[in-house]
Amino acid sequence: MLTYLKAQASSLMASATDFGITIIAANLFGLWYLAASIIGTISGGVVNFLVNRKWVFQSRSKEVKGQVFRYIIVWAGNLAIVTAGVFILTHFFNLNYVLAKVLSSVLTGISYNYIMQRQFIFTS
Repeated sequence: MLTYLKAQASSLMASATDFGITIIAANLFGLWYLAASIIGTISGGVVNFLVNRKWVFQSRSKEVKGQVFRYIIVWAGNLAIVTAGVFILTHFFNLNYVLAKVLSSVLTGISYNYIMQRQFIFTS
């Protein structure tokens, strides 16, 4: 249970990074909302990996390269799911890109990320 709670805290840190960078890239730098979302998702992914490796799953494995490789595979799936969700919700349902990103990210986080990280990346 403690690992799950730590994972949720890690997700909040990663999400704050993701959303902050997405909003700054779109609103301050004028990037297309989808490009901003991709940059935010990648930035949040880096934060998520580092925090999960050290704090959540307390990985002591020397096999960092293998974990990074598996994480990239999982995060590529996350990136594809979130980006598709943002595009569909924004383009076809006319939702604000931030709301679309929140919905896509939350659904992906509770249905995909934790399970894949626990079972595939940071295995004991």
